[in-house]
Amino acid sequence: MSTYIFVSGKNWTLSLAELGTYFQTRNLKFKIDYFSTEFCKLTVESPLNTKIINDLGGTIKIAQIKTMVPTKIFKEAFLERHKPAQKQLSQTIASSEVLEGILCAPDKVLFGISIYTSDNTIKPLGGRIQRFIGSAIKDELAVRGKKSRFMGIGQDRSEAQLSHVEVLKKNLVENQAEVLFCMGKTHTWIANTIAVHNPFEFQKRDLYKPNQRAIFGMSPRLARIMVNFSGCMQGKVLLDAFCGVGTILQEALLEQASVVGMDVNPWCVKAAKENLEWLTDEYSLGGTDFRVLQGDVARLAEKMGVESVDCVVSEPDLGPALREIPTGPYAQRIIAKLEPLFFEFIEEAYRVLRSGGRLVVVTPLIRTRSREAVVMALDEKLKEVGFKRVYAFTDDMFGLAAPEHGRLMGTASFGEIDEHHKIGREIHILQK
Repeated sequence: MSTYIFVSGKNWTLSLAELGTYFQTRNLKFKIDYFSTEFCKLTVESPLNTKIINDLGGTIKIAQIKTMVPTKIFKEAFLERHKPAQKQLSQTIASSEVLEGILCAPDKVLFGISIYTSDNTIKPLGGRIQRFIGSAIKDELAVRGKKSRFMGIGQDRSEAQLSHVEVLKKNLVENQAEVLFCMGKTHTWIANTIAVHNPFEFQKRDLYKPNQRAIFGMSPRLARIMVNFSGCMQGKVLLDAFCGVGTILQEALLEQASVVGMDVNPWCVKAAKENLEWLTDEYSLGGTDFRVLQGDVARLAEKMGVESVDCVVSEPDLGPALREIPTGPYAQRIIAKLEPLFFEFIEEAYRVLRSGGRLVVVTPLIRTRSREAVVMALDEKLKEVGFKRVYAFTDDMFGLAAPEHGRLMGTASFGEIDEHHKIGREIHILQK
């Protein structure tokens, strides 16, 4: 068995749900032993291929755990400045395997420290903890005849963490030269970063494709999460019935699925085709299978054929671009105007899906002046059509030590909204 830390993106529940779905659909045996707003600890049956990071939209870093210390000792060392606890922590680091990659580097090596914790009593001490641990590691490396430099964090940082961009630019993954200290309620895990999210690849797929649609666009990161929720992988057929410029189709194509896009707008059909052709060339994807059709969602089954696809992943119209945060009644009117389109799409998606196939659909999540979000009620329609909700969190995903995981059970959908946006997304996972 191997144990890993997965550092979550900004929406930690979405990241955790994607991770669990990804492992389950690929029949990879795992247990979530611990989770927090910043990271989760996974035990897996077989060692992970580090390229898994490229398949995930919601994970920032993956690190392999090398040792652990009781969190009580960690707090004694830094909250109470207890010298024996500090010495014990230094000795634990020195005797662990966490320095092996750094010691094998051919030249003077640069290393970094990142502290992950949801404990607000320890967060303000991050800089001091980082400097202490950095000095301890530097001293131990010197004792072993290794010259090194420590990459610290500036005073302007609120948290003592290296960003994934810094880790990439400084080549810290190659030498396992970023050391993570991930503090849970009872244990603090010490790990080496073995893979990091590459934002430049997602940025390339977002900004450098031939055609963009910025106002209505979905990020490749979120598109990848939704594709993973659908269970899409090589050998399956994925449909996006509101494909726009093809962002969801791109992420599915990178999973080597066969993809079909449809849009009522002829410009979008042309733009999506050009973007998929660009992706095929840019990533040297041999033997890709894609097509983009023009058509109205009301004729989806007629265009595609009944029970012809394995996955449907779509974001229909989310409503008008709002200049101001709306009142509750106005938000309700927006939802009511959109319902016929969504309900018709749900009916058609059920018809084109094969038995057991999944629909991942985004509905509007509208902020209001009363600070209560207005969303679209789907349950009655889903029951009428025959769809069942997929609950991303199940008891068998969690180890016995996972804290309070019961609060995640029954999570029926996931909200995703940026602070400056007035309309966000509610993501639903449904199964035929």
